[in-house]
Amino acid sequence: MMITKQNLLDTHQRIKDYIHRTPILSSQLINEMVGAELFFKCENFQKMGAFKMRGASNAILQLSKTEKEFGVATHSSGNFAQALALAAKLQGIKAYIVMPSNAPEIKKAAVKGYGGEIIECEANLQARESTLNDVVNKTGAIFLHPYNDYHVIQGQGTAAMELIEDYPDLDSIFAPVGGGGLLAGTALAAHHFSPSTKVIAGEPMGADDAWQSFQKGEIVPQTNPNTVADGLLTSLGDKTFPIIKEHVEDIIRVEEKEIVSAMRLIWERMKIVVEPSSAVALAALIKEKEKYQNQKIGIIISGGNVQLDKLPF
Repeated sequence: MMITKQNLLDTHQRIKDYIHRTPILSSQLINEMVGAELFFKCENFQKMGAFKMRGASNAILQLSKTEKEFGVATHSSGNFAQALALAAKLQGIKAYIVMPSNAPEIKKAAVKGYGGEIIECEANLQARESTLNDVVNKTGAIFLHPYNDYHVIQGQGTAAMELIEDYPDLDSIFAPVGGGGLLAGTALAAHHFSPSTKVIAGEPMGADDAWQSFQKGEIVPQTNPNTVADGLLTSLGDKTFPIIKEHVEDIIRVEEKEIVSAMRLIWERMKIVVEPSSAVALAALIKEKEKYQNQKIGIIISGGNVQLDKLPF
């Protein structure tokens, strides 16, 4: 499917009453450190605390009246679980969320708080998918993929659309990459609304399937990912990867200590709560800052759902 400029404009119009237009912050100190002018799009202030509310809302709003009657289902250990539960609640429909038994209790509590029904499974992809199939077969619920879905990708792209609307002369936009929904959406937004803006991804060294796929030109599945950035553990999808391959300039890998250092910098200097996955984009820029001197750079802060009793610093 070709995602057009009009698709993105329609998406933003469709979801705008269900999301926050999040603030864009800056930090003089971080600007001086990096040698560039940075504009942080703060999706940690989004409803349910992450950009995923955008894609979940768009996907649900595209369903027919009949489909909505059966509810929606997904498998997720974190932010998409919460986003789909809340987006479904706002539409008055049922959400079934398959979550691994080892998912953080705080995230399970949030899903329940938003009215989602949790079905627990073993902590592996096979168990997640087979449990989800059981749920869909029993309930007739519509499966919405956390990232490998064109409606979800379009929704995620609206964060960068807003950033470009407010700052139309950005040289680059940095975003983290896990399954690629946010990165693909960001790349499409830049392509359609600011073609001279380059899109660069940050990825943990311990979960670098996107970097490997980008180098090889084909999807290299994630195996045994290990990173503090727990939102970036998934493999790219067959819908996200082609968009990334075509429209993303570069993927920069960062070490765990670089992620934690960038996260701490944001907490200390910007006085905002961000999760480790959010700090990966800034960590990538800091790592290769010589390339980006004197540029105007947007950074997507993807979310702020952090377990406060398990801070990495």
